[in-house]
Amino acid sequence: MMALGISSPTSSSSHQILASFSFLRVSPPVLSSRASSFSGIGLGAAVRVPTLCYSARGGRLVVRMAKREEEMKEIRTKTTEEINEEVIDLKGELFMLRLQKSARNEFKSSEFRRMHKRIARMLTVKREREIEEGINKRLSRKLDKKWKRSIVVRPPPSLRKKQEEQKAAEAEKSS
Repeated sequence: MMALGISSPTSSSSHQILASFSFLRVSPPVLSSRASSFSGIGLGAAVRVPTLCYSARGGRLVVRMAKREEEMKEIRTKTTEEINEEVIDLKGELFMLRLQKSARNEFKSSEFRRMHKRIARMLTVKREREIEEGINKRLSRKLDKKWKRSIVVRPPPSLRKKQEEQKAAEAEKSS
């Protein structure tokens, strides 16, 4: 539990004590015509507490970062070529999501954030590997431009799956 104090405009020592805590935001005392001398104290946004949640199975506390760490381990096990292929697929999926949004179809808006973050994690791992190889930033950008130009446009996996299902349904109808 945290105790909050009240500082008066005349007592600067209590104001200095409260200001020494980095997680408290203390507003400076302001003299006004009102009778109250309360200057106000608010909790700052700089306080970051790890988000904890209860697991459905064991009832124990689980830190949400564990899932991201597992995902990063999974990404690090892939080769650079596999990462490139998955980035292309995810960008295609992102494009399909944008099309669904523009056509006002139903879609999960949380997918945008999830895909953007997954792409960013993959590109981060790719850049980490470049740094390990000693590739500087300028050369990295050149290689990235070459890679982007070499990409062959293809439908994303979700669209390919739908197309295969449609072909299978047509084959069943014809036979």
